Amino acid sequence: MRKNIFFFFANAADMNEVRESSAWVARNSSHVTIDFSGIEKVMEKMKESIPKVEWDYEGIHYFDNGPLTVQYLFVLDALNFCFWPDKDLNYDHLAKGLKEALLNDNSAFDADRLQKYTGPQLRELLKWSRPLPLEEERVRLLHEVGFELERSFEGKASKLVESCEKSAVKLVALVTRHFPGFRDHSAYKGHQVFFYKRAQIFASDLWGAFKGQGYGEFNDISSITMFADYIVPAVLQQLGVLKYSSTLANTIEASNEIGAGTEEEVELRACSIYAVEKMKELLSIKSGKQVLSVELDLWLWSVGVQCPSLQHHRTLSIYY
Repeated sequence: MRKNIFFFFANAADMNEVRESSAWVARNSSHVTIDFSGIEKVMEKMKESIPKVEWDYEGIHYFDNGPLTVQYLFVLDALNFCFWPDKDLNYDHLAKGLKEALLNDNSAFDADRLQKYTGPQLRELLKWSRPLPLEEERVRLLHEVGFELERSFEGKASKLVESCEKSAVKLVALVTRHFPGFRDHSAYKGHQVFFYKRAQIFASDLWGAFKGQGYGEFNDISSITMFADYIVPAVLQQLGVLKYSSTLANTIEASNEIGAGTEEEVELRACSIYAVEKMKELLSIKSGKQVLSVELDLWLWSVGVQCPSLQHHRTLSIYY
């Protein structure tokens, strides 16, 4: 019965839609442009290989090589968005906080408990002393994850992953069909643009954590794109790959908020996806080897988080 689900929704989150819609934005962009000579320069410096970055190079994630790790990663990626409004908060706090919570109580992420957390209880779980950015949304998404896991997957994210038959594309489709909070897309100049950042990063996290084996074995991991957030576009801009209009550059430098779904915000994300795809293509040609967007993204993101002075765009969003 579970296999037949895919006939109904396999194309719900087609990665080609992410690539094609992002390419359309890049071709019609008003505020962000891609400097292909900048891509060439970055690729020359990389000397035919992506600098190696281990998935958990910081040592901040929970891992036990089993189903509990899958549950942890799904909860993590359900909450992995919008840290910037609190200057002291970042992804590391979330990953380490959830890890410690699970080490202290291995039932902390059981589906029935996820449905009951309140804002103060989530803060207590993360050992965070003040309200979290978009706290009500984070709690809502925890409830959504718990409810749908219990209803459709015996309460276990591992069952969700097993349903995908080693396909990252099917996993993204399954997640976006069953969990509305992962349906990351926007309208832009009359076109629908698809990102699916947190759904894709769940597949990537599994692949990285399990080193491409077990729950992390996907025969189509190359289909996953980069994860359009607010760190990687800023790194691409610093590397000379992305160019901003003066108005957009001034907005970012002034730390002014950019509205979700605005042309500027969609262009920042979509042009980043398109640029990384072009970087991947060029590096693949130069090296004669398969290059993965997920590896490029991890390297770019690691560069960004190690640069405290990095100025990124600010958008309130549950998607990144």
